[in-house]
Amino acid sequence: MQTPASDYVETRGLIYFARMLDKIRLKAAGKLPPEYFVGVEDPTHFDARCTRFLGINYDELVKRTLEGGSDEEVLQWCFENGRRPNEEQIEIWNGFILKRGWRDAGSEELAESKKEAGWGDRDDIQTWVDLHDAEEGRTPRR
Repeated sequence: MQTPASDYVETRGLIYFARMLDKIRLKAAGKLPPEYFVGVEDPTHFDARCTRFLGINYDELVKRTLEGGSDEEVLQWCFENGRRPNEEQIEIWNGFILKRGWRDAGSEELAESKKEAGWGDRDDIQTWVDLHDAEEGRTPRR
């Protein structure tokens, strides 16, 4: 089993996209741990939010991703088949993802997930991105 790329990995300035593609590829190869959320069933999960942000259908993205190509090539496909956010929209997206779970509607669920992982007292985990990093053995950024 393998863990996907960090949420911090950028593709043409856009964070999280590389992680989503990594999860798609790893799942197709049978290498993604089963506890990972993949897809758009829950509209609050990052995959669903990212595909809505780009205006693309998740199943079509999966198909395109598994056809091959770099993350940049798949993102270009998204721009051509969905929408191309401008620099300010990408900045807002990145800020949202990096802060999700910190003093917002996702805070309660994040606190519950931290407790379930035995990290309820860890002050360095303040966002979902921090939790992903901790779960995957990376030190959450400050």
